[in-house]
Amino acid sequence: MPRRSTNDFTIRVATVNGSGSQSSNLALSNAIFRLGIPVAPKNIFPSNIEGLPTWYDIRVTSKGYQCRTRDVDVLVALNASTWREDIVNVKAGGLVIHERAYPVSQTQRDDVTYYAVPFAEMGKQHFENADLRKYLVNMIYVGVLGELLGIDEATIEAGIATQFRNKPSAVAASMNAARLGFEFARNELQKQDAFHLERMSGKTDGTLFIDGNRAAALGCVMGGCTVAAWYPITPSSSLCENFIAIAEKYRVDPKTGDKRVAIVQAEDELAAAGVVFGAGWAGARAMTSTSGPGLSLMAEYAGFGYFAEIPGVIFDVQRAGPSTGLPTRTMQGDVAFAYTLSHGDTKHIVLLPGTVDEAYAFAMDAFDLADRFQTPVFVLSDLDLGMNSWMTKPLPYPEKSFDRGKVLSADDLAKLGSWGRYRDVDGDGIPYRTLPGTDHANAGFFTRGTGHDEQARYSEDPQTWRSGLDRLVRKHQTARECVPRPIADERGCRAGILAYGTTHHAIVEARDLLSRDGVALDYLRVRALPLAASVTEFVERHERIYVIEQNRDGQLYGILRGELPAHLVGRLRSIRHYNGVPIDALAVAEPILEAEREPAILGAAS
Repeated sequence: MPRRSTNDFTIRVATVNGSGSQSSNLALSNAIFRLGIPVAPKNIFPSNIEGLPTWYDIRVTSKGYQCRTRDVDVLVALNASTWREDIVNVKAGGLVIHERAYPVSQTQRDDVTYYAVPFAEMGKQHFENADLRKYLVNMIYVGVLGELLGIDEATIEAGIATQFRNKPSAVAASMNAARLGFEFARNELQKQDAFHLERMSGKTDGTLFIDGNRAAALGCVMGGCTVAAWYPITPSSSLCENFIAIAEKYRVDPKTGDKRVAIVQAEDELAAAGVVFGAGWAGARAMTSTSGPGLSLMAEYAGFGYFAEIPGVIFDVQRAGPSTGLPTRTMQGDVAFAYTLSHGDTKHIVLLPGTVDEAYAFAMDAFDLADRFQTPVFVLSDLDLGMNSWMTKPLPYPEKSFDRGKVLSADDLAKLGSWGRYRDVDGDGIPYRTLPGTDHANAGFFTRGTGHDEQARYSEDPQTWRSGLDRLVRKHQTARECVPRPIADERGCRAGILAYGTTHHAIVEARDLLSRDGVALDYLRVRALPLAASVTEFVERHERIYVIEQNRDGQLYGILRGELPAHLVGRLRSIRHYNGVPIDALAVAEPILEAEREPAILGAAS
C-alpha cells in the first residue's frame, strides 16, 4: 500500500452539469469541515444549463490553504465522455472511484487504485422516481467516500442537513442514498489506497463556511442598503438573490409588517444603474450587482454619477472576458475598466476584497464611501470568491454608525444663508449636498451631468470647466487614505510580491513553497483604488516587485506604471494567470523562482 496520506489531498468529482452534484459536493465539503479539517472547494462548471462536463475539486489541507491545487489525488468518475481524460490527471498512487460500466482497460493506468461501483444500477434499483434518481445517485458516492476516507455516517448526515437547511424534506432521502454508498463500500470494497481523514482540533474552531456573494449581501443589509436594482447575470445573481432573501426577513417593520426595502429587477443593466443613482440622489443607500458585460452597459450612468456627484454602489463579480467570454470562469479582468469607467476623465473608488470577511466588510464600507465622497463606488469580487464556499472567521455585527458625509440639514441652511452645491469649502474636494424634502427655501439645486459651476448653474466657461475637473481630482486624492488600506507582511527582504483579491490565497502557499527553495519575499496586498501612499513606499523599499494578477494584460501593473514615480517603474515585474480557473500556488512560485535564479539577480544578491 502507498504511503499514508492524512488530511492533505484533493478530491475531484467529474460529472455532468445539471445532475445536482454541487449539492452532494457541498454536503461532503461541509462534512469534512465538521471534522475540524480545513477544506477549500472549487466548482469548475460549464455555462450551459445541463449536459456538459463539470468538475468539482475539494481540497483537504491540514495547513489551511484555501487556493486551488493542480493535483488530483482522489477521483470520482461519473462522466463517461471525460472518463479517460479525467484519469490522466490523477497523481500516481491516487484512487479512482468510478461507474462500474466504465472499462478500466481504456485508462492504461496501473499506478492508481480503482474502486468500481454500480452507481447506475443502484440508482435504478433503489430510486423509482427517474427525475430524482440522478440527484440521489450523487449521494451514493458521498457515502462511498465517507466509508473509504473515514467520515462517520453522523457527520455525513450533519453535512447533508447543512446543505439542505432550507429544504429539510430532502435530508432523509439524501441520507438514505448516502447509506447505500456506505453499505456498498463496507461490504464490497477492500481498501487499498493511502487516503484518510482524521478529526482535527483548532483548525476550524469558530469559523464559518460561506460564499462571498452571500457575505456581501449580508454586508449590504448591515450597511443600510434599502434599494437594490439588478438584472440577472452569472456569477453575480446570487448576491442580489441573497440580499432579497435576507431583506425580506429583516427589512420589515415589526409592527406593521411593511417591507422597508425596494427591489427592482430592471429591463437591463443600464436601467438598473439608473435606479441606483436615482435612489442615491433621493438619499437612499442603493446598489446593484453585475459582471463584466453588465458593467459595460453601466458606463454612461457611472460617468453621470461621478460628474453629478451622486452616491451608488456597484458590485462587479468578475468573470472571464472579453465579450461573453467564459461566463462561468473566474478572472480579474475588469480592474482597469472599472477604475476609469465612462468616457472623459473619470476615476472611481474601487474596493478589492480578497476574502469572505472582506466581501462582507467592504460591502458596508462601500455605502459609507459612496455617501462620504458622493460618487459611485465599485466592489470588485470574482467568481471564485463570489460563488465558491470559503472558511472564514465570524462576520461581526457593525459597531460604527453610518457615515452620510456632508449633508446639510434645514438648521444648517438657516445658519449658512447661502451655499454652493459644487463648492469645495475646505480643500478636500468634497462639496456639501442636501437631500430632497429638506424643509428650507435654499435646499434646492440643479443636479447636472453637463458643465456646471459651483452653484450648479449651467456653464460652458473653460476655466469653470477646468476648475470643476481639478476639484474632482482633489476628491480622488482625498480618497487615497480613506479607502481600505493595503495589508503588508514585511521581513526586510530585497524583493516583494504585490497582489489583490483572491490571488492572495495562492500567494500564501506560494511564499511557503518559495521559502523551501531559499527564496524569501515580502508581500503587500492592495485592497482598493486609488492606491494609498504606502504602496509607493513599499515599492521604494524593494529592488524587485512581482505584481501577481489574474488577467492577461497586467491591469494593476499598468495602473502602477502610470501612477508610481518614474524611477520606481523599472522595479516592477508582471506575472499573469488567465486561463479561467482559480490561480494556484505554482502559478505564482514557478515564475518567481525562475526569475530569482537569473544570473543578474543572483550576482546582485551575492
